[in-house]
Amino acid sequence: MLDNITLQIEEGQILALLGPNGSGKTTLLKILAFLEKPESGEVKFQGETVTDKNAERMRLQSVMLFQRTLLFNTSVYRNIAYGLKMRKLPKNTIKEEVKKVLRLAKLEGFEKRSAKKLSGGEQQRVALSRALVLRTKLLLLDEPTANLDPKNAQIIEKVIAKINREQGTTIVMATHNMFQAKTLPHRIALINDGKITEVGAPAEIFGKLSKNLASFAAIDNTFTGIAKATAAGTTMVDIGNDVQIEAAVQRQGVISVFVNPQDIILSKSALASSARNAFKGRIIEIFDLGVLVKLKVDVGKPFTVLITKQSFNEMALNLNAEVFIAFKASGVQVV
Repeated sequence: MLDNITLQIEEGQILALLGPNGSGKTTLLKILAFLEKPESGEVKFQGETVTDKNAERMRLQSVMLFQRTLLFNTSVYRNIAYGLKMRKLPKNTIKEEVKKVLRLAKLEGFEKRSAKKLSGGEQQRVALSRALVLRTKLLLLDEPTANLDPKNAQIIEKVIAKINREQGTTIVMATHNMFQAKTLPHRIALINDGKITEVGAPAEIFGKLSKNLASFAAIDNTFTGIAKATAAGTTMVDIGNDVQIEAAVQRQGVISVFVNPQDIILSKSALASSARNAFKGRIIEIFDLGVLVKLKVDVGKPFTVLITKQSFNEMALNLNAEVFIAFKASGVQVV
């Protein structure tokens, strides 16, 4: 159930609807796809109000990819070509358009294979291709990479970015994937309990962790502890296990703090730095994110750190390696 939502979607941009399960993301997507009517209010598409009279025409301008993949029990080619056949395009045009999206989704050579016998990730790529081949102005995606393996998820994310960049397709995608929400969209709309609580660029939403986001998201480097003000005008926050974080604010009592993973410096030896927070620990998890590597470092409490793959290789890091992390008191945000 949506609650008095007002949302403007910029043409040619990617907007992510970020929120927990049951927050209203799918319902909003269905309304934007003109598949459901709002109980009150109105929907405008390119300045025109959507009504019963023009809904069918408007629907041809958008396509929605549902979280649960639904494919016909036939070949990959016929699945992708279906929408174009319904639009009565010439056979040669259909063949050429299907060929383009097969290449885009890295499905070349899959044309004659049974769609339903493919892996879950491959099926999702077929479903996405079936949506893309229609070349609509608006593409709506409901958790497009949920429960997919990293390889297929990465292919789908690259396809989404490419069609937006090269074709100018406006994309609205529902997700609860924090990393995806940081990297893919131009803007994020936080949605919780049927309400839009915040809208902004990813850097705004994640750079300064809001209470709206913290209320439902499992954000790395968010800690709760006991704060005590110091004579120097800062605050020491005891987050447990003999770990204290110094913040450049003054607070007392129980507070939550957030440290952006990109604000943390990592090295193999102790740094001579002005940073007020410096800890010795060991690497307990490593995640390859392409050009970046995400590390989880246990210093008594687990801290997530982002470094480039080049730095990771140059330092010859591995699991259980002893490392040092440091970050400034000014980089500690009170949530």
